[in-house]
Amino acid sequence: MKTKPWFAGGLLAGAAMLAGCGEDAGDGTVQLEFFSNKTENTGTYQALIEEFEEQHPGIEVNLYAPPDAETVLRTRLVKDDMPDLLAIAGSALYGELVSAGMLQDYEGDPVLDNIQESYLGMLEELEGSDTPGIHGVPFAANANTVIYNKEMMEELGGDIPETWDEFIELLEMAEEAEEIPILFTLQEAWTIMPAWNALAGNLQPERFAERKSEGELTFANTHVEVTEKLEELLEYGHSRMHGIGYNDGNREFSQGNGLLYFQGNWAVPEILSLNPDMELGVFALPVTNNPEENKLVSGVDVLLTALEDTDHPEETDAFISFLLEEGPSTQYMEEQAAFSVLQGVVTDDPAMEGIADHFENDQITSFPDHFYLPGMGVENMVQGFTYGEDRHEFLSQLDRTWDQIQLRY
Repeated sequence: MKTKPWFAGGLLAGAAMLAGCGEDAGDGTVQLEFFSNKTENTGTYQALIEEFEEQHPGIEVNLYAPPDAETVLRTRLVKDDMPDLLAIAGSALYGELVSAGMLQDYEGDPVLDNIQESYLGMLEELEGSDTPGIHGVPFAANANTVIYNKEMMEELGGDIPETWDEFIELLEMAEEAEEIPILFTLQEAWTIMPAWNALAGNLQPERFAERKSEGELTFANTHVEVTEKLEELLEYGHSRMHGIGYNDGNREFSQGNGLLYFQGNWAVPEILSLNPDMELGVFALPVTNNPEENKLVSGVDVLLTALEDTDHPEETDAFISFLLEEGPSTQYMEEQAAFSVLQGVVTDDPAMEGIADHFENDQITSFPDHFYLPGMGVENMVQGFTYGEDRHEFLSQLDRTWDQIQLRY
């Protein structure tokens, strides 16, 4: 059955059909603006741009990666000043841009041929099943992991758990050994989301966001087990877990405080930069007692796309195709500790071997919060729940906030 995208009529509606800003430098050189929502990868992008420009002397690519990029992009949209190329996450903003009809359709394009179905499915879900086509090219993925201290795990005699019960047994072993089972860093609200996403990503009904917006589902009637298990995890935290943030957590974990650390793969290089001799591993949180049902939460960290009305479609296609080539793609994944979205391309990073099978077998599910309505502030509500808020009131608050924001669309 066809369903409407829940972003339909969204914040960007009415702003469609705006042209990209590619210009001719006057000497025949085409100038493209490449807008990125990340500031941490500008060095990698700049090096790749220089390589591209050497191969394509008639094209100059200007990288722009401002802080608070989504707000900047929305402001530029209103001013009719959109870039030619975008590198953004597979999140609500992407759905809004597609809903506004602004992005190029890549359906049937060979650039999508070798991309894992899970990541294409995530974009389709963001677009809504009423919207034909695929309007972005998945480029890099991230993953929601449980990072563990290998030396401590060995000393405890523990193994990587494959079921929820085995996971709780591991936490008990750490607690009995007077180690911190889970090093939470809840001073910053977003740091609770890796745990929330791992639980909700595996336990919530399929296409929850779309069905929630249609009035078919609610948090209150579908997320009770999520909250029960989150409360159980919090029992294995530590007394200062609301007093330290992400950077403090990285430093403390690098110093051997804590057996487990709920974070994405992006935290691994940061921890190792603080303690290069530390041996780290990662695994996917086993949310149920059926190993076959436990999936790794992974999302489209970067997708590439061009504006539908760019003045230079051939040049934008050339740049996207270049980034997807083996050399540039490998350089990006290695320098940014990211995962390839291509079929059969599995990272050889020894720290990531615990989730390699998930990628190889496409045992992946998406980040639930990538589908939440913009402006909900779910991370703040989940953080509030960790202080002991009533479970039912918390879930009702999520439903009320979702419904109120949806009325603005």
